[in-house]
Amino acid sequence: MPKQHLKGLDRDELTAFMVGLGEQPFRAKQLFRWMYGRAAQDFDEITDFAKPLRQRLQEAAALATLTLETQQISQRRDAEKYLFRLADGLHVESVLMRDGAPGRPNRHTLCISSQVGCPVDCKFCATGLMGLLRNLRPGEIVDQVLMVKRLSGSPVTNVVVMGMGEPLLNYDALLKACYLLADDEGPNLAQRRLVISTSGLVPKIERFTQEGHKFRLAISLNATTDEVRNQIMPINRKYPIAALLQAAREYTRQAKQRITFEYILLDGVNDSPADAERLKNLTRPIPCKINLIPYNPIAEPHAVAGGDSLLAFRRPSFERIEAFLAAVRTGPNTVTLRWSKGDDIDAACGQLWTKAQKPIRAEKKGIVI
Repeated sequence: MPKQHLKGLDRDELTAFMVGLGEQPFRAKQLFRWMYGRAAQDFDEITDFAKPLRQRLQEAAALATLTLETQQISQRRDAEKYLFRLADGLHVESVLMRDGAPGRPNRHTLCISSQVGCPVDCKFCATGLMGLLRNLRPGEIVDQVLMVKRLSGSPVTNVVVMGMGEPLLNYDALLKACYLLADDEGPNLAQRRLVISTSGLVPKIERFTQEGHKFRLAISLNATTDEVRNQIMPINRKYPIAALLQAAREYTRQAKQRITFEYILLDGVNDSPADAERLKNLTRPIPCKINLIPYNPIAEPHAVAGGDSLLAFRRPSFERIEAFLAAVRTGPNTVTLRWSKGDDIDAACGQLWTKAQKPIRAEKKGIVI
């Protein structure tokens, strides 16, 4: 019989599994703490269990969902990129970013993936060239956090679901993983320190809002006109900017917290003075934070069948970035400039994957966006 993968099971599911083995329900609570709170990757680490029980678990179940394939550390040691191999041989990426300031505790933000590949096909993103290979299961999402904590020896203070994939296209698995990460007997991440990013799936944003989740929401905006956004983010053809901003306004009204707009600056595409003025005015009515991100250029072509390439995009000059930032800051909302960390270690989403695994244009039939 195939082994039961335990990572990703919640309390009730773990209780049902342990009772099925003839164990008392309190054993499930112990297992939950060891698996999520202490990041155990092998049953022999669970010293609360006698050796016969550990052996039975080894025979019936599995804990680890990921195997480390590659770890890269930036020269500044402010970013670490991990490439993990899944049980089926596919790969997924995670990036740990360190920020610190005098008199303030270090902030360790982990960017995790929600899918292998992505069907949304944003033209500036290496992951988009892959297409969608499959959704990640809840345990594979959670295990990125647990594995990085073990491998880095660092705490993870914040999690952003901004890696490979469109998180809201893996909605149920993602939300289950988020609640496991927030459990006080697990990783115990405050819900406000867990940010879910989306390219703009309006119906999913509306569902997220209505369900009242306390995790924070970020929208990858990246353009101020439908004409440009249609070109670089084809999802805009279905959910244009006006509809997206309306969903964002309703989220802030019901959730009573700010939303984040991510805006990747692409030279000659979306970084003009007129773009800065439009961005400031479009977001003026919405309580938000605007996060400007200069494009992280790639070192070599990433191309697949069909001729797509990321080499057409460039980072704007420092002077152009500074002018854009200054213009947007004249508006009412908080604006930050986030320089990409780890540009010496392929830290942009999808870059390391393409070096480890031959890019495949996945079949997109049947995927509903």
